[in-house]
Amino acid sequence: MQPVLNNEDVKGVEVALTREGVSVSELMHRAGYAAAQEVLELGDVDNVVVLVGLGNNGGDGWVAAEAMRSRGANVKVVTPIEPDSLAGDLARQVAQAAIKSGVPTVVGPSRDELEDLLATCDVVLDCMLGTGFHGDVRAPFDIWIECVNACAARVISVDVPTGLSSQTGHAGSACVIADMTVTMLALKPGLLADDGRDVCGAIVVAPLAEQTERLVVEADPVAWRTDLIDYLGVLPAPTMSVDKFSRGSVLVVGGSRRFPGAAIMAARAAARMGAGYVTLAVPASAALAAQSHLLEIPVVPLPEDADGNVCAEAADIVLKLAEGKSAVLVGPGIRVSSGGASVVSALLATEVPLVIDADGLNCLARLTNGKLPDFPEATRRNAPLVLTPHRKELGRLVGRPDDPPSSLVDQLEAARQIVWADGGSELVVVTKGTATGCVSVEQAVLPKPGPAALATAGSGDVLAGMMASALAQRGDEATDLTMLAAYVCEVHGYAGSLAAERMGSRAVMACDLIDVIGLSVDAVEEHVTYQDDQGVA
Repeated sequence: MQPVLNNEDVKGVEVALTREGVSVSELMHRAGYAAAQEVLELGDVDNVVVLVGLGNNGGDGWVAAEAMRSRGANVKVVTPIEPDSLAGDLARQVAQAAIKSGVPTVVGPSRDELEDLLATCDVVLDCMLGTGFHGDVRAPFDIWIECVNACAARVISVDVPTGLSSQTGHAGSACVIADMTVTMLALKPGLLADDGRDVCGAIVVAPLAEQTERLVVEADPVAWRTDLIDYLGVLPAPTMSVDKFSRGSVLVVGGSRRFPGAAIMAARAAARMGAGYVTLAVPASAALAAQSHLLEIPVVPLPEDADGNVCAEAADIVLKLAEGKSAVLVGPGIRVSSGGASVVSALLATEVPLVIDADGLNCLARLTNGKLPDFPEATRRNAPLVLTPHRKELGRLVGRPDDPPSSLVDQLEAARQIVWADGGSELVVVTKGTATGCVSVEQAVLPKPGPAALATAGSGDVLAGMMASALAQRGDEATDLTMLAAYVCEVHGYAGSLAAERMGSRAVMACDLIDVIGLSVDAVEEHVTYQDDQGVA
């Protein structure tokens, strides 16, 4: 797995490196060389324009320019002020060194001059603003960004595309759209989520020093980005000695007269993910609709209130159905009502592996007055519990209904409030957004996010069904619950890609995901085992 560090922790690693004998000057030179190397490895690079700012990110650009010129590239540096006027001693020194080596400069060009310059180059190296950026981009960099995004050259950003917050993933009023981002020391959360997914392009991590890996781990990463090989430990062993019972049994509890489809999709997804036996329990008025869609899945009608939602009397029936099941999912389409809250509360008191999704989470928020971290006893149990909230649902769980998490780091922080209050190893919060984090008391892992095609109604219901199915099939009680959840998210993301190939990126519906779950499982497992056979670390 790859560590992901908050910006402040990256600064701490830089300080730690200097204490181990790697000076700030040496770090800047190594960063510049790393950026130059990525530019030159593109091939067919004759003309390079380096856009530099006023700080250390600009210093990286001056070093890179000198390195590329020494390798025969035709390089020009565009700077907003005369290099001798740079305030930072180190940035000024490397700028002067680059000029002394023969690197030509263009100071404060007009828009027309910059457009003409960019029109003749092969690569633009963006070194304007670094990880310290926040807010909106000011002149002249806002104009420079517009020119860069309009030109035909390939664009490589150093550390972070100018205009993007590497901490939050939110872009300012203007932001470079890069083909590649060469980020230093470690991944940053803002590169992996929200606007970062649109503007970073391919991401390359330049460690800069042999001590970096150790120091980054010691800095306590905010999360770990998974590689496919990391899922090897949660894949079931291949065997022909199976029957429908040994493949796990799942109970899905959800639906309502108004929303029968969510529970139907979750049940189908659980079956497609490989569970040998799936049962669906829905309010009586939704049962006929469910039965008409589910030929292979038994449907049990539950007592309901006048609005077609499960009533409190359904809890005892659900508990009876849950006996002997390998996993239970509650929530899709269940509505927020006293009956739904009773069912969720009853299932939390059992010792069956449990997934709570959608309105099941909203019922849980209702049971805890919207402050789940203040009621850890609500989720503390002796069996696995997976919560799968999107950002708004997560906000309702942690007392922020009007101010839900707006970034990946905010999601992770809110999820940690829940798992750290619980304190047990049986709870995982799968916090969904433009990037998804699987958070337990031990770690937070980030599976590869799926395509934008997943942003469709019912996609989360499908994921919840898949999650319950994977729980039911895990067999080995020692399975890493966090990695299992991340693996399911990875398969879900791959299903989104396959569905988009079939249907088009804007046409995917949740049922399209269900139809390719099996293919996605096979493909992900094949990639994992292939990497294992190749000895990928």
